[in-house]
Amino acid sequence: MTATERAIELVRVAAEAAADKLADDIIAYDVSDQLVITDAFVLCSASNDRQVRAVVDEIEERLRIEADAKPVRREGEREGRWVLLDYLDIVVHVQHEEDRTFYALERLWKDCPSIPLPESVRQAAAQRARGAAQ
Repeated sequence: MTATERAIELVRVAAEAAADKLADDIIAYDVSDQLVITDAFVLCSASNDRQVRAVVDEIEERLRIEADAKPVRREGEREGRWVLLDYLDIVVHVQHEEDRTFYALERLWKDCPSIPLPESVRQAAAQRARGAAQ
């Protein structure tokens, strides 16, 4: 089983929204063979609580406008360290970079295939990496 076209579209929109708010280390996994509750995970991180909230807000708005999707569940918003947005087809994890390092969700899902992200997301990440290196 592989992620549905709808899940792939939601991943694309969520990843682009996260990149627009300067989220770091954006990745997506097709977890449909491992989980029955969702098809894909999107993981990204931010350097502070305020940025976590900004990324979450942008993802929610863009998914609502571009994909007519609203989360059925939202967890962790009050603390602003790790916010989970459940859209049934996909689950988005926006983590403070310290929490991302500590919990290392990538390690749990490393055997799942990654979902290719849009070129714009990859280019934004490359530009930020070049800027950080200077």
